[in-house]
Amino acid sequence: MKISRRRFLKLFGGSVTAAAIFQACGIPERELIVQSPLEMPEDMVSGTDNWYATLSPGEAVSSGIVVRVMEGRAKKIEGNSDYPINQGKHNVVAESGLQGLYHPDRISSPRIRRGNRGEDKWDEISWTDALSRVSESMTNLKKSSGVVLVTEPLSSNLNLVVNKFVSKFNVKHVQYELIEKTNLRWAVKKVFKQDRIPDFDIENSDYVISFGADFLNTWNSPLRYSRGYSNFREQSTGSGRGTLIYVGSHLSLTAANADKWIYVIPGSEGILAYAISYVLLDKYESDVKVSDEKTWLKVLSQYAPSKVKELTGLSESEIEELAKGLVKHKRPLVLGGGSVGAYTNGMQNLEAIYMLNVLLGNVGQKGGVIFNPTPPILKGFPDHLSDYANFAHMRELGSSAKSGEVEILLLRGVNPVYGVPGFKTCLSEIPLIVSFSGIMDDSAMMADIILPENHYLEDWGSDIPNPGPGYPTIGFQQPVVRPFFEKRGIHLGTKSFPDVIMALAEIQNIDLGLNASNYENVLRNFVDELFKLKRGSIKANNSRDFWNGVLQRGGWWDVDDRVVNYELGSIPVPTKLASARFSGNVDTYPFYLVPFELGSLTDGRGAHLPWLQATPDPITTVTWATWIEINLNKAKELGIKEGDVIKVKSEYGEIEAFAYPHPGVSPDVLAIPIGQGHESGDRYSSARGANVLSILSPATDEESGAWAWASTRVSISLTGNNSPLSKFENIAPDLSVDEGGHIIKITSGE
Repeated sequence: MKISRRRFLKLFGGSVTAAAIFQACGIPERELIVQSPLEMPEDMVSGTDNWYATLSPGEAVSSGIVVRVMEGRAKKIEGNSDYPINQGKHNVVAESGLQGLYHPDRISSPRIRRGNRGEDKWDEISWTDALSRVSESMTNLKKSSGVVLVTEPLSSNLNLVVNKFVSKFNVKHVQYELIEKTNLRWAVKKVFKQDRIPDFDIENSDYVISFGADFLNTWNSPLRYSRGYSNFREQSTGSGRGTLIYVGSHLSLTAANADKWIYVIPGSEGILAYAISYVLLDKYESDVKVSDEKTWLKVLSQYAPSKVKELTGLSESEIEELAKGLVKHKRPLVLGGGSVGAYTNGMQNLEAIYMLNVLLGNVGQKGGVIFNPTPPILKGFPDHLSDYANFAHMRELGSSAKSGEVEILLLRGVNPVYGVPGFKTCLSEIPLIVSFSGIMDDSAMMADIILPENHYLEDWGSDIPNPGPGYPTIGFQQPVVRPFFEKRGIHLGTKSFPDVIMALAEIQNIDLGLNASNYENVLRNFVDELFKLKRGSIKANNSRDFWNGVLQRGGWWDVDDRVVNYELGSIPVPTKLASARFSGNVDTYPFYLVPFELGSLTDGRGAHLPWLQATPDPITTVTWATWIEINLNKAKELGIKEGDVIKVKSEYGEIEAFAYPHPGVSPDVLAIPIGQGHESGDRYSSARGANVLSILSPATDEESGAWAWASTRVSISLTGNNSPLSKFENIAPDLSVDEGGHIIKITSGE
């Protein structure tokens, strides 16, 4: 369907009348566009700065930020002290938002492919032309259900707009996350009967056991948990210094900060949780809460500490010591996540782990598990749990694409070509692929049309954090600067994603029922409903002042609205745990492969930002590379030294990366970070490092269908090459501090 220039200007807020008047007065078109402050005369630069509150959506849970703006340019990002999630703190991911905004490789206008997919040959086209092509393709579908939209998990108003769009157009919507939380969400649903992930009150706990949850670095809401952890460790809070125990197969940042790191055989964490539960019921029955104790003991007796030593690698006394620590402290808390939930029995592992909190009676208690209420006006919004896709759904999408059932694939905020092994080969039968990416990545490279969206600092938005802080919280995102490519004119540059899909609906003469002409007005309508509640953090006499207050503070929240009913009903009796299955014969592939996220690159979405590439890993200090963490003694045994290029092979492929021997890894484990190895992208991410995801088994959780990305075994071999690792401490030898021999050397006396 062709779009006239007049209609396009109407859709995206331009005024034909105003343009005609200005042209009649003889004002050149370029004068209608605000000049870049970089090009302004020196005497017009005032040097006055303003700070605007918005959100940083580049993390697992968005954090509140304030942005310093001078002369229309964003200069600095800090944490928003008002926002409940991070309360003034921020991290390098938020800080790097400035580089994303001013990235030299941002896509500055719509593009259409020229040549074969993946050749990186493009022609620039106008938004009028691009939207006409997409709209015409949607009109001429052979099957009414031939359009699929794949996005990152959405919340709040964007989820509402997208849900309206997909329902009206009969589009299949898949919400995909690379390191998915499917098992965590379903474990929370089964154990706590909650649709939203609870708030874990680390701050007020005095004894925490974390099963694989790297909450100080990447898991869930690390900024919030880090603030809580600082109070947890503060001895002046009344309960003394809290104790942290970390159970896992890899020395993460949280493990490095723990009082004790306990290594267990990968996949056996649920067995360990059951063994602890057995000790709690058998020895400390008066301190735990369960109705049918005899039935529980009958099931759990097969996991008694004396029977699971070979399965977990822990002695009976070590397991009993963990149970004793939980019982003897007033406010214990047990967490589970990361690779623990990424085996073929990952969901069962997490259920067993979180059930410990129920036995300890800390649900709804200070220092325990705090439920998050549903924000008050979200009735009618899509369900937060069932609409998330898992890896099995992505494989189904790939099969549908191969069979020709998908005619148009829309991609927004996701990179499945990078994150889903084999997905690239499924795209050849799709006639039209449209990407909304603002920067080139592996999936955008395979697109036919690119409709680049605004950077988040140029755009409107809202977010409902999951997990929240224990009370309703809604964050708001506002444009703090004008779109960087605005000077290219309304027919080029970047646009807001929700505005684009609303425009597509308008072109097709379809009413989405939003009662709004653009996404900003959707948010205004939403805020008007909040104003009518007459409660929460913003006090105002009218809706206009309320809107300004929401933007000034970066959101709305109500600290008085908390869950008061913590009745869990009947607690299901534990069931027998399935054993974790690993792809690869132990004789051929002797190592467990443990992929892990970095606090900088996260799941790879930050690889295009040099600040994140140059951020040292807190354990190894390595930057700009992919490395393999291998046990120090095992490396000596195999003749491997730091910087050796190692070939890692699984049943599904092989990669090469640098060796990094150190003692924080078990002899039977190799740990490799996720985030590098992009085949296509910008100047900073393309062809750098290796993609560990490409050699992982496609095995899924037996119950949930989630990707069991920690269920692969591998072998290694030397390539004969070596190169110094790019590390923060570089390669300088240790300085001698005892040239005179003044330090007494203690020997065995032999």
